[in-house]
Amino acid sequence: MYGSLLTVVKPYKLLYLLKDNTFVKIIKPKTLKTILITGATSGIGEACATLFAKNGYQIIITGRRKERLENLEKLLHSKYNSSVHSLNFDIAKHEECKKAIESLPDEFKNIDVLINNAGLAAGLSPIQEGLLSDWETMIDINLKGLLYITRLIAPKMAARKSGHIVNLSSVAGKENYANGNVYCATKHAVDSLSQTMRIDLLQYGVKVTNIAPGMVETEFSLVRFKGDENRAKNVYIGVTPLTAHDIAEAIFWAVSRPDHVNISDIVITPKAQANSTTTIRR
Repeated sequence: MYGSLLTVVKPYKLLYLLKDNTFVKIIKPKTLKTILITGATSGIGEACATLFAKNGYQIIITGRRKERLENLEKLLHSKYNSSVHSLNFDIAKHEECKKAIESLPDEFKNIDVLINNAGLAAGLSPIQEGLLSDWETMIDINLKGLLYITRLIAPKMAARKSGHIVNLSSVAGKENYANGNVYCATKHAVDSLSQTMRIDLLQYGVKVTNIAPGMVETEFSLVRFKGDENRAKNVYIGVTPLTAHDIAEAIFWAVSRPDHVNISDIVITPKAQANSTTTIRR
């Protein structure tokens, strides 16, 4: 009979110590799940990669910024001894998505969890003044990119009769706000897709979770305002916004529920925000 628990050494490795301090037993780690995170070079995607790596998942990180991807891969491997593979491609281009997924080494091919995180807002203009280039960028990344990756990975989950897809929508996918037109439309589409994916994949035992964050301070506003730091900072004046880690924790909680539990939808906002249009600033 073993004595008290001594420590956790690595994910799923436990050390036990006998009362006479003469014997230590190491329990080998369980088979780790593989998780693919799109848009992992910053914000929520990076926070998810860090949290899941810390908890023993095998990680696939994707993004367009190669140097950031490589740095994150090195960090996760050195800090958590994680098995990490990075894929550098543009999610808005179907052929690049296809080639990237097909290039995965055998040990990374069976993806247990897909986090469709890649997305952005471009511009904040009324419909009559919106830029066609901004609209196309949001549709290509927020909607078509999510569909491209899901179409490549979901069939394998269905064939194995297991898996979990997490889609990053927004409170803008629940309600609309002035000048948010196309961004709101893409996030409403993600919300709707999450519901229909859940119906389509139900018979195959694949879980689907929709995450709808409110105000989160990441690079989101800086990207929306195309590098205008002052305008981006003004978004959060008088409010303590959510952090990327807050959202990553919610995603990890949803993914780590028992097999019979599916968390269908999570709306998460700062305490100071009630919905897309109602915020208290102090």
